[in-house]
Amino acid sequence: MGERRTEKLRELRLHDPDAITEAARRRRRRPLVRDDGKVFIVAADHPGRGALGVGSVPMAMADRDDLLERLCVALERPGVDGVLATPDILEDLLLLGVLDGRVAIGSMNRGGIVDTSFELDDRFTAYDVKTIVDMGLDGGKMLCRIAPDDPASVATLEACGRAITGLAGERLMAMVEPFWARRLSGQRVENDLSSDMVIRSVSVSAALGATSAYTWLKLPVVADMRRVVAATTLPVLVLGGDPGAREGDTREALANALGLPGVRGLAAGRALLYPDDGDVAGGIDEMARALGRR
Repeated sequence: MGERRTEKLRELRLHDPDAITEAARRRRRRPLVRDDGKVFIVAADHPGRGALGVGSVPMAMADRDDLLERLCVALERPGVDGVLATPDILEDLLLLGVLDGRVAIGSMNRGGIVDTSFELDDRFTAYDVKTIVDMGLDGGKMLCRIAPDDPASVATLEACGRAITGLAGERLMAMVEPFWARRLSGQRVENDLSSDMVIRSVSVSAALGATSAYTWLKLPVVADMRRVVAATTLPVLVLGGDPGAREGDTREALANALGLPGVRGLAAGRALLYPDDGDVAGGIDEMARALGRR
């Protein structure tokens, strides 16, 4: 089944690339937020930055058919609203016809490739606002890392501000994922996940753009999450956490964060798509229950 699916995609891309825009035009859209006021997005934009590892498996996300299979399983679960991904992955899902009636968020800035000298240069290399509108997507997501010792961070802030303004002008969600970051010895970049620094990143990112009317924040689950959420009135989605951490601890922390005021759902990726037990559907359903969906 998987090989036939992959071959179908390869043949369409070779002989009928216009099938992508046709599939986007046919896609049945739905409101971003359900009646329960919650949103459950599966994130799959990691490969676009070369971040293919999950836990101790450095190339876990390298097999595209395997990734698509996991995404298809996730999107079939009734608790899931949609997916966040780069153009290549969203277009594969469009061609497979699995985005009908689902939310589709386009990942915008993937320029900060992991383990490179320019990792903190989060310039916009994927979706832009015009294409998000033309493809009928439901919003755009951007990474916004702020590094005090890297002057290039201000360019990222400016670009994110422009994208937020552009998406708001189209009444589309701008999903901003902020981090206070620093470069360690060598090329390694680390996000500061202390509560104070996450709060500082929230304060800066929430102020970006000419309006925050359509801005949502995608935030890590940290020790004092209640203080973090109290730093903003913007809708908050929590991200899936470190896939290298103990899986049970990660899911428990996510479930606890989902009960905080202002947290409207989650945008989780590797921690749910690549569980230790291999049960993607089971992990998705567990998080849906934590979200209050039965």
